[in-house]
Amino acid sequence: MAGERTYPALPCADLDDALAFYGALGFTVTFQQRRPNPYAVVELDDIAIHLFAMDGFDPATSYGNAIITVADPGERHAAFTAGLRARFGRVPVKGIPRLLPPRRKAGTATGFSVVDVGGNWLRFYRAGSSEDEVTERRSGLGRVIDVAARQGDARGDDAQAIAVLDAGLVRFADAPPIEVFEALLYRAELTVRTGGDATPDLAAAGALLAEHELGEQAGRAWADAAEAARP
Repeated sequence: MAGERTYPALPCADLDDALAFYGALGFTVTFQQRRPNPYAVVELDDIAIHLFAMDGFDPATSYGNAIITVADPGERHAAFTAGLRARFGRVPVKGIPRLLPPRRKAGTATGFSVVDVGGNWLRFYRAGSSEDEVTERRSGLGRVIDVAARQGDARGDDAQAIAVLDAGLVRFADAPPIEVFEALLYRAELTVRTGGDATPDLAAAGALLAEHELGEQAGRAWADAAEAARP
């Protein structure tokens, strides 16, 4: 029947921390209670998420997920980025919580993910899109990057994503510079997430940026990656 809705109810360890995080993303608290159990509802446009606090809950063990379709994932991601930077001084890119960049992923449509303070994954995709669209499928090193993103950004296995990229960079050593640049920046991002030193990958990507005309978007991407890698 028309007008029916489904709302995710996601766990957290501390309701106040969760509300602060969602507030930074631009959500508004439309309901909250403390007794008999801590519970709240946050809303942003047509998105409504229910939150409940659990004593002893460990966000690292959360299996909470929500798939959210939006008109423009890039616009939504930009708004989240600005909100998190304004509230916390920088955008969290590793650990819990974190915001992952918009990226193609093999087997699914282009989008981005937010891991909230409860360890729950909010997966944002463009409404009506799918990986079957011609513009969503790639080959060569581009496809390797998409497969790596499926491991790192969809499954949360950053180490496996790095292994996929390493194999791809060897196999497709003659790939176009822009694809090598993309692979190196993603490898740098994954290295930061795993607590490693992203300097070599950033330096190699920077050398490609200096040697080839990769465009302003590539320059901004490198600057964002370098900022995320700072201690």
